[in-house]
Amino acid sequence: MGEASGISKLISYSDDLVKVLKDHRDINNLAQCLQHFKALRSSCDSDFNEVQNSLRDYEIKTDECKQKTEAAKSEVVADEELDRLQREFDGDAEIEILGNEISEFERQRISVREKKRNLKRHEQDEFREQRKLSMYASVTNIIPNLENKSRDMGYIVDSNKKIVQKFEFDPTKMTASETCDSIWKMISS
Repeated sequence: MGEASGISKLISYSDDLVKVLKDHRDINNLAQCLQHFKALRSSCDSDFNEVQNSLRDYEIKTDECKQKTEAAKSEVVADEELDRLQREFDGDAEIEILGNEISEFERQRISVREKKRNLKRHEQDEFREQRKLSMYASVTNIIPNLENKSRDMGYIVDSNKKIVQKFEFDPTKMTASETCDSIWKMISS
């Protein structure tokens, strides 16, 4: 009775392994999440740097304008010159342009925040996928190699014997069952 129980567990385990090896969607999803994550991070960093540079430029322009105003106030300047400087600083056109620039900065800031939220979601998804892959590896002692999607490849790790054995199968030349049988033979040897 103990031997029959062991065989049924072995059959169940092999069925689960075949399902894992057949279902490349999890592996593909993980690889795709990683690509999206990298692209999103790059885009966010670029947008963030661009916004920071623009803010520095506007701070410099504002400081220059304040310095001109202070210089104009400290010097004895004709009323006409003081009025001209005041109009330049407070002019409707300048206020409108500055208002538009502030609105643009606000839109960019909101965009950066949204991208950061998306980046965080992608990082969480990637972490979940890594944990799932880690669970598969700990249950099956198999670490898949995700670089080549056209082949079933990876490593069988036996931590007791401190052995790492590489495997590689062409799914066009072998059925999933044959691949599974070959992996089981490699694990048991």
